[in-house]
Amino acid sequence: MATAHVVFATITGNNEDVADIVTEKLEDLGCQVTETEISQTDAAEFENADICVVCAYTYDEGSLPDEGMDFYEDLQELDLAGKVYGVAGSGDTFYGEYYNTTVDHFDHVFQMTGATRGAANVKINLEPDQEAIDQLDQFAQGLVATFQKQSS
Repeated sequence: MATAHVVFATITGNNEDVADIVTEKLEDLGCQVTETEISQTDAAEFENADICVVCAYTYDEGSLPDEGMDFYEDLQELDLAGKVYGVAGSGDTFYGEYYNTTVDHFDHVFQMTGATRGAANVKINLEPDQEAIDQLDQFAQGLVATFQKQSS
């Protein structure tokens, strides 16, 4: 059984919803999942998971969540070779060029760790609707499929 750890940062609750949707689908797919809030999580906990997921918001003009800065910096120091990762986030298209840039930042850091991207990044506008839920379900399926392929 694959293990997964889903970490989220949220102000409005939308990214917790995103994390909940991903967690539920991963569980449906047979994974043992831990879901935690970013300020309560040590990045090194990803070393104990097969699938690592971050769901975080972008603040103001492209800033990372303040409560996630330690996590973000610590993540850069890890060796996650052999792990599968995915990044998703809810944002607001109102911010134009800064829309969901945190997703891109976390994607870049995961690449630095040597982890394998298991699915394309998902950027949700505001609260997840049915279309977003479908995207997040496909995202979770991609993560599991990549893990299974990598494990065989």
